Amino acid sequence: MTPESRVLAASGGPLWQGYDVALLDLDGVVYLQEQPVPGAAEALAAARRAGLRLEFVTNNASRRAVEVAALLTSLGIPADAAEVVTSAQAAAALLAERLPPGAQVLVVGAEALVAEVTAVGLTPVDSADAHPVAVVQGYGPEVGWRHLAEAALAIQAGALWVVTNADLTLPSLRGRLPGNGSLVAAVRAATGRAPDEIVGKPHPRLHAESVRRSGATRPLVVGDRLDTDIEGAIHAGTDSLLVLSGVTRPVDLLAAAPHRRPTYVAARLDGLLVAHPGVPTAAEATCGPWTARRAGADLVLSGTGEPEQELDALRALCGAAWSASFPPDAVRADGPAAEVVLAELGLP
Repeated sequence: MTPESRVLAASGGPLWQGYDVALLDLDGVVYLQEQPVPGAAEALAAARRAGLRLEFVTNNASRRAVEVAALLTSLGIPADAAEVVTSAQAAAALLAERLPPGAQVLVVGAEALVAEVTAVGLTPVDSADAHPVAVVQGYGPEVGWRHLAEAALAIQAGALWVVTNADLTLPSLRGRLPGNGSLVAAVRAATGRAPDEIVGKPHPRLHAESVRRSGATRPLVVGDRLDTDIEGAIHAGTDSLLVLSGVTRPVDLLAAAPHRRPTYVAARLDGLLVAHPGVPTAAEATCGPWTARRAGADLVLSGTGEPEQELDALRALCGAAWSASFPPDAVRADGPAAEVVLAELGLP
């Protein structure tokens, strides 16, 4: 299925039945700032019992794989470091391919990124005065102006610039926070240069590494971001499940461009355990008790469903929204039941 003809697919049975490995994003999917997403542990345990293998794939470079596995285990999700792939690992591996052993690399990020660079036989430094041949930049909560300034100086001197990921935001319990991409943008503005390499999703390197390690033949990407998880899955020709527990909101999904539309959508990870109805892309689309139709530049939702059936309403809205080459200006309710469910979805 090409992105241009992409629709929400029918799973035929519980979603886990169609795939051998779930490639799970972490921030906004499994946890939020070390707090578990409600129901995540129970859903993943049930998926494992059913036979679905799990691989944890994160753009966040602030923890090593062993630290991620320990955190997951503490949250009731048993995990081994071998099941975790991080953008810090992928960035270090790329640098090791490009540079001679022992080469000096200016590291901007957390200690986890320093450790990964060291592990591949390169020499981390923290000053442009060391004349590093490369800069690697990843998210770290302690990254500040001085670190960005050293990176800018090294990059202007000609250093190779590798970025772990370009996520502009990071989900948190308090709302969206600046992500690594926001800090990369500051260095880009100061230097007038774009990064030479970005290894995180949606770029293919991290996805390919997780598929290689897991031996997946029918992988399902699970994530909360259209611009990384879902776009990356489409680039790789892999089906995807968007969960609404992190960054993406229903209004974002309705406006999604073809290359950022998921195969399935669910509120949280328990979407792995249930069947998903298919919804075609059409000017009038129906899912369960709800029908959405294009009315000029607007969408109109009608039906007599219950508020807890809001996902079916959202699926119908996606089918109608994606039938035109432009996103809807507004979403309107036709009837009191539709008005209630639109409020549940946070749609105007």
